[in-house]
Amino acid sequence: QVQLVESGGGLVQPGGSLRLSCAASENIFSTYAMGWYRQAPGKQRELVAAISSGGNTDYADSVKGRFTISRDNAKNTVYLQMNSLKPEDTAVYYCNAKKRVATTTLYYWGQGTQVTVSS
Repeated sequence: QVQLVESGGGLVQPGGSLRLSCAASENIFSTYAMGWYRQAPGKQRELVAAISSGGNTDYADSVKGRFTISRDNAKNTVYLQMNSLKPEDTAVYYCNAKKRVATTTLYYWGQGTQVTVSS
C-alpha cells in the first residue's frame, strides 16, 4: 500500500510563500497521477493542482499563476510551491495519488498539513 507523508505547512502572512512536500513510500510517479487537494472549515475538499504520470499539470482557477506543482522522481516527492498567498488559501492541504486499474480507480491520501494565511 502506498503511503504519502506531507510536510511544509504553517502560518504565513498574506503575500508570503510556502512549499509543501509529499513523500511517497515507493516510486509511483510513472504510473500514478499526483494531486494536491485542500479543505477549508465547512467546505468540501477541492483539487488545487495535479500532475499526471506523463508530467502534464493542471490547476484550479483560483491558484493559477500563484501555485506550481512539481515532482522529483529520484526522491519520490511531489511539491506544491505556493506564492502570493491569500487568507482564502487557508486550509488543510492533502496529497493524493491516483491510478486507474481496469474498471477501478485506486486512491491514496496523506494525513494533511495545515496552511494558515493570516496577518
